[in-house]
Amino acid sequence: MSSKVRMLLGTGVVLGYRFSNREQNPNQVFIKILSTILKSPHNLVGAKVLVKDRHGNVYHGRVIRVHGSGKNKVVIARFNNNLPGQVIGSSVDIFRLRSS
Repeated sequence: MSSKVRMLLGTGVVLGYRFSNREQNPNQVFIKILSTILKSPHNLVGAKVLVKDRHGNVYHGRVIRVHGSGKNKVVIARFNNNLPGQVIGSSVDIFRLRSS
């Protein structure tokens, strides 16, 4: 059996929900990339995202696209469950799974 190993690509901060004039998407958030081993945020599309809140709850998601041209290093991530408002401003780990 092959086991999966996490390869940490970077860290970031949750900026807020993705929203429009009429609706808010609480399962999609903007993430500001603080540090990454990759040169471009476009290479993070498809990577997994892990958010922990102060109560110990863990939320799993995936980077779906880059917000804007990528020069501000902001990506959009989609989560399976809606994220509570308390996670805005909390840290995020971005990683890929590699088989060993």
